[in-house]
Amino acid sequence: MHIDGTPYRTIFPDPDGVSVQVIDQTRLPFAFELRRLATLDDAAVAIRTMIVRGAPLIGVTAAYGLALAMRADPSMEGIDRAVAALAATRPTAINLRWALDRVAGNLRQIQPAERFARAFAEAGRIAEEDVASCRSIGAHGGQIIADLHAAKGGRPVTVLTHCNAGWLATVDWGTALAPIYAAHERGVPVHVLVDETRPRSQGAALTAFELHGHGVPHTVIADNAGGHLMQHGGVDLCIVGSDRTTASGDVCNKIGTYLKALAAHDNRVPFYAALPFSTIDWTLHDGVREIPIEERDGREITHMTGRLADGGFATIEVVSPGSPVANPAFDVTPARLVTGIITERGICEASEEGLYGLYPERRKAA
Repeated sequence: MHIDGTPYRTIFPDPDGVSVQVIDQTRLPFAFELRRLATLDDAAVAIRTMIVRGAPLIGVTAAYGLALAMRADPSMEGIDRAVAALAATRPTAINLRWALDRVAGNLRQIQPAERFARAFAEAGRIAEEDVASCRSIGAHGGQIIADLHAAKGGRPVTVLTHCNAGWLATVDWGTALAPIYAAHERGVPVHVLVDETRPRSQGAALTAFELHGHGVPHTVIADNAGGHLMQHGGVDLCIVGSDRTTASGDVCNKIGTYLKALAAHDNRVPFYAALPFSTIDWTLHDGVREIPIEERDGREITHMTGRLADGGFATIEVVSPGSPVANPAFDVTPARLVTGIITERGICEASEEGLYGLYPERRKAA
C-alpha cells in the first residue's frame, strides 16, 4: 500500500541482510518513521509496546525475531529461550505462537550454523504468504461490497469497521480493510465509518491514516456512535478483523467489537470477520471461556497523547486522579452474531462446519 505515493510494507528485510525494518506505528499518524530490528530483544520490545501490532504482523515479526535470535545463540537452548521470550509478549493473538512453532520446527532439524539463514528465509516466506492471503481476502470480501452496491441500485456502500485491521496490521493489504481496498480499486463507491477505538485509538490514528493515504472516503466516529447509526440506516455492512478465531467460529477482536456485533444483530446489519488461516485456533471451541484476554497497562485509559496547536506533542491525564481502571484489550463475539467469516479460501458461515468446509485438511488433523 502507499504512503505519499510510495509503496511500503509494514516489515521488510534491511539491505544489510541481517536485520529488518518496521514502520513504527506508535509514531503514526503524525510522524512516519522506520525502526530497525536487529536482535531478539528489539523484536520483543516492538511487539510488546505495539511498535508493530495486528495479529498477522505480530506473527511475522515474531518469526523474524526468532531468526535474529539465531545470530546470537543458534543452540537448541537458544531456540527455546527465544520462543519463550517472544511468546510472552502478547497472549491473545494466535498468529504469534503459530509463526514461532513453524519457524522453530524448521530449526530443530538442522545444524546450528544453518539456523539463522533458514529462519530468516522462513520468516520471509511467512510474510509473502500473508500478503497473498490478504490479497485473496480482499477479492472475496470485495465481492460482498460489490453485491451490496448492486442491491442498492448503484448507491455507495457504507462499511463500519473497528480498530485497525488494514495493511498496518498485516504485511500488506490488511484483513478487514482488504475488501474495502479491493472494492475501491474496482470503482465500487464505498464509504468507511471508522470507530476511533479507545483506548489506543487505532481507528482514528491508523485506519484513518491509511484510508486517507489510499484515497478511500471515510469518516471517524466515536466508539459509541455505531449503534445509533445502524438504527437510522447509516450502516450497510460491518467488517472487523480478528486476533484469534475458534474452530467453532467465535471471533476475538479488539475490545468493543462484541458491542458492535450486538448492535448489528439487533438492526439486521451483516457482520463479517475477515482473517487468514493463521488466525484460526483449531484447538479451541468456546472463545468466551478459552481465549486468554490480554490486560494492558491502565495508563492507556488514564492518559492520552496528542498533537498541540503549535505542532508539539503532549500527554495529558483524562481520568479522575486516584480512580482505579481496567484495560482488557480484547473481547469475544460469539459465532451466533457473526454473519460469515472471510478468509483467503472464500467465505463461510461462522461455525465448525463452515470453517472445516474451507479447511477440510484440518478435520483430519483434529
